[in-house]
Amino acid sequence: MDKKTSQIIDFVRGLYNIENEFIPLHKPFLEGNEKKYLNECIDSTFVSSVGKFVNRFEKNLEEYTGSKHAIVCVNGTNAIHVALRLAGVKEGDEVITQALTFIATANAIMYSNAIPVFVDVDIDTMGLSPKALKLFLDDNAVVKNNQCYNKKTGRRIKACLPMHTFGHACRIEELLKVCADYNIELVEDAAESMGSFLGDKHLGTFGKLSVISFNGNKIMTTGGGGVILTNDIELAQKAKHLTTQCKVQHSWEYVHDDIGYNYRMPNINAAIGVAQLEQLPYFIKSKREIAKKYASFFSDLKGISFFDERTEEESNFWLNAIILEDKKSKDEFLKQTNSLGIMTRPIWKLMDKLPMFLNCPKGNLDNSEWLEDRVINIPSSVI
Repeated sequence: MDKKTSQIIDFVRGLYNIENEFIPLHKPFLEGNEKKYLNECIDSTFVSSVGKFVNRFEKNLEEYTGSKHAIVCVNGTNAIHVALRLAGVKEGDEVITQALTFIATANAIMYSNAIPVFVDVDIDTMGLSPKALKLFLDDNAVVKNNQCYNKKTGRRIKACLPMHTFGHACRIEELLKVCADYNIELVEDAAESMGSFLGDKHLGTFGKLSVISFNGNKIMTTGGGGVILTNDIELAQKAKHLTTQCKVQHSWEYVHDDIGYNYRMPNINAAIGVAQLEQLPYFIKSKREIAKKYASFFSDLKGISFFDERTEEESNFWLNAIILEDKKSKDEFLKQTNSLGIMTRPIWKLMDKLPMFLNCPKGNLDNSEWLEDRVINIPSSVI
């Protein structure tokens, strides 16, 4: 093991005050009212998608994020699926997204029977690049009858799905402007961004529709879960209707008026979410302190840089990331740290390289490829 890696391992173990045991990448912190609320939920017998905690969780999310409407779902992936449908994405449409993302982003596009189009990211945000998006659209798109079409494929480009990587804000305001110029709907993938702000706005409140995830490894969790955020009451009502099997309200009859989904969050998961949201300010404080210590440590270490927030944002630092010199250094670092009980992980393999997406349209992905070869996530659990 080289000296640099040894220094990093010693620092991480000191940071978490763990000498020999395994240190995970990001474990859930469940030390609030989770058990109390779960017991209340069980005692009520309302453990499925109807119950007071579902309503309470949605209201609390609206208050925290500043969004007028929150519709909680089973997970973030199906929340994106519904959000794309609400945005008007239909079979055969194209949806522009980034190649550097977790697979749920691309999978949700496929669930819509649409085609992902992969565009590059900015290196300083790891999120979809407005310049790359504009370049792709200038070269490939035409607007006819207020609809955007891909000149090369003939398909409609209906939506754009940027992602805020690791809780850091992409240039969402610039992306919104580019999309507006081409009459493209923007759906904001803020899956990793609970508690992150750009200026005074919570990530996930810039687009007409957005999604946040509460998976087990997120900054706050409901075990599995997600939420659709919107300020549009009609979209909110449609989202709730679609995620409850499109059941028409009636005291006893079973009447459904469209193809819907069994996507509503169960009350038992929402109970955990209520308890987690109560602790979110502490989670954010702890994780920002951890990030500050990492940033200071890596500033004195040559050949490795810490991925920090930009001045205009306040990140939740969900997963801390470092950037190494090259792929060889990255691969060796992963091997050494994981073999010694420090969980580290590479950034995702680019979507355009996966077998099911090989034939999807794409732009130049130089930045994405550069980051893929160098980025590693390091332990980021709340202390």
